[in-house]
Amino acid sequence: MVEVRDGVDRMDRALVALIAERSRYMQAAARIKPSRDVVRDEDRIEDVVTKVLKTAQAAGLPAEIAEPVWRELVEQSIAYEFKVWDKTR
Repeated sequence: MVEVRDGVDRMDRALVALIAERSRYMQAAARIKPSRDVVRDEDRIEDVVTKVLKTAQAAGLPAEIAEPVWRELVEQSIAYEFKVWDKTR
């Protein structure tokens, strides 16, 4: 069990680094978008989820895990982008 937990901890550290990188793209998007009205883009949300589900399937990640995790990640990213957008205007 120790080895399994060590592996999970290692993966968590890697995921944090990747999510941090993703958040920097959200910061950039907030600076680029011309109005607050375009921060939330429903078509883009569905595009992201569709791509993630395709990638998840190829990687053997069940959709039951991938979809809710990414939808929540996207929602939190949008909320963060709104904060950055508001702060930079």
